[in-house]
Amino acid sequence: MAANGLSAQDHPQRVPVDCNRPCLEGLVDQYLAAVVAHDPKRLPLSADVKYTENDQVLDVGDGFWNNATGIGNYKHYFADPATSQAAWMGTMKEKNALLLMALRLRVQLGRITEVETSYFRTGGGGPNNIAAMDAPGKPEALWLEPISAAQRSSRNQLIEIANAYFEGVQRNDGKGFYPFTDDCDRIENGAHTTNTPSPRPNTPGGFNYMALNCRQQLESGYLGIVTSVHHRRYPLVDEERGVVWAYSIFDMGGTVPTIKLTNGETADMSMFAGRASSIEVSEAFRIENNKIRRVEMIGSSVPYHFNPAWPGGLSGK
Repeated sequence: MAANGLSAQDHPQRVPVDCNRPCLEGLVDQYLAAVVAHDPKRLPLSADVKYTENDQVLDVGDGFWNNATGIGNYKHYFADPATSQAAWMGTMKEKNALLLMALRLRVQLGRITEVETSYFRTGGGGPNNIAAMDAPGKPEALWLEPISAAQRSSRNQLIEIANAYFEGVQRNDGKGFYPFTDDCDRIENGAHTTNTPSPRPNTPGGFNYMALNCRQQLESGYLGIVTSVHHRRYPLVDEERGVVWAYSIFDMGGTVPTIKLTNGETADMSMFAGRASSIEVSEAFRIENNKIRRVEMIGSSVPYHFNPAWPGGLSGK
């Protein structure tokens, strides 16, 4: 106990100015432990720290902080020492029910200045499998492998490839630039949404979309229902591992009742027509030789053409 009556816990140790990968990953663990303990005082927070939950600005300690009951099994860490940022995708418990969480932390001069969180809960709609994501406890080993120095892309090159994904999804017509490896795989809210054969069409429109690989999906033109991908941000880039952490908003204007696929078939998309909607997306890309090999996404429904709480971001106009 200090002379002023405060314990060391009331004065959390500042983050090192040069916080490397283990340091940043440790900060994520420190943050999650503080959430479960419902105690923001455990963290070295800046006096003007900005905190959001699904792009709503809150006080640190409010919202999910009040209801978190535990940390789940799945933990996927991301680090960008060059910008002093860390990110994490994983499972958490709220009233002992599993949910998916995406987290980004920014550190400046030893203090946490930005905390950006997103959550997907059971019943949120779309392909999802929270339990399946929780089970392995860690990401596929490929995500953690360093890219050889000779094959490593620059920060801007990695961002360019990640942005090409959003360009390809926006008003998808099957004729764009789709930089994927042949074995690319994507997970959305815990569910594999590529390379998943089914004896029956496993997506609306009578088209077996999820049986295809990443490139084939965009080459099909099926995602033409996505009318805009805006507020694209790329705050965290890990050049050593070829990873980009991105945010965006997917708009579906509700104006596309059918889609003429590139194979000549017509997909009935009437279930999406007549109602405008959007998805707030937190997405990680593993990129090798300027091609996307893995995608991991957490996304939740938001009001149409949602404007995020964080400034900046590109549109595809």
